[in-house]
Amino acid sequence: MTIVDTPERRQLRELTRSFVTREVLPHLSDWERAGELPRSLHESAAKVGLLGIGFPESVGGSGGDLLDSMVVTEEIIRSGGSSGLIAALFTHGIALPHIVAAQDEALIERYVRPALAGTMIGALAITEPDGGSDVAGIRTCAVRDGDHYVVNGAKTYITSGVRADFVTTAVCTDFPGSGSLSLLVIDKGTPGFTVGRRLEKLGWHCSDTAELSFADVRVPVSNRVGPEDTGFLAIMQQFAAERISLATQAYATAQRCVDLAVRWSRDRQTFGRPLVARQVVRHRLAEMHSRTEAARAYVHEVAERVAAGQPVVTEVAIAKNVAVSACDFVVDAALQLHGGFGYMRDAEVERHYRDARLLGIGGGATEIMNEIIAKGMGL
Repeated sequence: MTIVDTPERRQLRELTRSFVTREVLPHLSDWERAGELPRSLHESAAKVGLLGIGFPESVGGSGGDLLDSMVVTEEIIRSGGSSGLIAALFTHGIALPHIVAAQDEALIERYVRPALAGTMIGALAITEPDGGSDVAGIRTCAVRDGDHYVVNGAKTYITSGVRADFVTTAVCTDFPGSGSLSLLVIDKGTPGFTVGRRLEKLGWHCSDTAELSFADVRVPVSNRVGPEDTGFLAIMQQFAAERISLATQAYATAQRCVDLAVRWSRDRQTFGRPLVARQVVRHRLAEMHSRTEAARAYVHEVAERVAAGQPVVTEVAIAKNVAVSACDFVVDAALQLHGGFGYMRDAEVERHYRDARLLGIGGGATEIMNEIIAKGMGL
């Protein structure tokens, strides 16, 4: 029995599987076409206790830790959900941790509890149109004016940016690009805060993504998360959990695609025999399974260390790259085994193929992970 396979976590898997079967699978295709999830799904997930997994009960969560969140992520995807669904339904997983860590009771009451109850949706806004992964180079600026900050700038590729009621926003509190960062919680509807066009994407179709702009937006100083100029450290401290989540989505997607490919290869008849009767197919399935299992084992090992509070920055980067690489191989092989049907929108494997492409970009691109690994090697 591993640390992610305890009696309590088996019950959590059963709860998650039941939720996906009842609340997600009958509607996921429609949500993909609509380009977003209904707000009611957040409330439904909160009612059964899934939305608050990984957040302490003291702030309105369901308790548990990173490993419990991984269990939910794994089971949603293995039950027929998708990484796009995870991104949209659990965006609070990247929007709220900074607020919780700052222990600001007023912000917790206004934003954390409602988000974990499913009555508000939060987003995290870091990436800028000309910034990419350069967090220190953020140019969206917040200038202090009495009891307010005046914010000007733009963000892009913001997950749940269309639906979000509030956005935890990284801003420069010195000159643009200085690296002196703070986090401000900015409410939708604040004058000067505009949600731009909904961005159309290769994958993650059920996860809405937006451009945001700020023109002389006045944000109360009380909406600052923690002390001024501590934003960069706060962002860096949360990257480990985000990257482990993406790694989990990667190996879980790979596992789902292995399962789909095995089922297809047993059922699909060609030239009078099932596909699985051919050695080349069996060996391909074996390689897909092997890469998935190896990725899962390493991510679990690293996740246990992250949950224990160990500083494993290099290992987290390795875990993400290993899992993404395995996923890339498996989704491609799974679609190939499905043949022409795999290229059709009616095929679940087609959605995973599209969705998986984002995993090597989000949370720090593969190349950024390699740079972190190289530094960890002393290079």
